[in-house]
Amino acid sequence: MKRQRRESRQIIQEPWTPRTRLGSLVATGKITSLEEIFESGMKIKEPDIVKTLLPDLKTNVIGAGIVQRQTDAGEQTRFVAIVAVGNEDGWFGVGRGKANQMRIAIEKATNDSLLNIIPVKLGCGSWECRCMGLHSIPFKTTGKCGSVRIVIIPGPKGLGLVAGEKIRILLSLAGIKDAWTRTFGSTSTVSSVAYAVYDALNKIHNLNVGLR
Repeated sequence: MKRQRRESRQIIQEPWTPRTRLGSLVATGKITSLEEIFESGMKIKEPDIVKTLLPDLKTNVIGAGIVQRQTDAGEQTRFVAIVAVGNEDGWFGVGRGKANQMRIAIEKATNDSLLNIIPVKLGCGSWECRCMGLHSIPFKTTGKCGSVRIVIIPGPKGLGLVAGEKIRILLSLAGIKDAWTRTFGSTSTVSSVAYAVYDALNKIHNLNVGLR
């Protein structure tokens, strides 16, 4: 059976009626970047806020499956999807969705990933390179989810992403071009791998916030 590769797709912005104060500020042009939102500490509660401020955002279905459970009415089947989003230039998010139809599960996961979006600090933390470019990460970081642990190490320019296919997709969406990675645990669990990468990149963001 031929294996199909999921390609990243650009998110299409549809007409939007804001439901929150932050949404209104974005829709009226009073807030023009996600950086402003994160600096102010405001919480994003509408996916369309991210779609508006990052029109070049791409999405990728990292994993999809079926969950079955026994109820009084019989066996219930639901679909689960894991989606990652990023603009390949310093913004990244991961989300999970569950529904009775796969299409709706993917939509829910996409919206969840938009609400979970974080800035990714890019840099050149490799002692072999030191070019001061924005092709890797500034320092080594570790992320964990469930039994999965991932270590991301800055790589010199031109190295590429030394990682498995799923992790390469995730790091590329974030804008990371060169890095070494090491993984531990049950890496066949796609959701744990995705959230472990998210945790690792979020730690860089949180550390930068703490140093301000």
